[in-house]
Amino acid sequence: MVINHLSEIMGRKRLKIADVVAGTGLAINTVSGLYHDKVKRVDLETLDKLCDFLGVGIGEILEHVKEES
Repeated sequence: MVINHLSEIMGRKRLKIADVVAGTGLAINTVSGLYHDKVKRVDLETLDKLCDFLGVGIGEILEHVKEES
């Protein structure tokens, strides 16, 4: 299972969705979907823009956790 930490990172940095949209040029629906953990797929370009803007690595935004059987 992949865990999305975008909302936690934005909370620590006191950023709103609008701040990330303005800073990355991403669509509000893209950022909102990621923030609320409603997306099934993410483009590499989107992750690149988020990493650059937030000053984090992909591994800080997304985490893979093995599911228990």
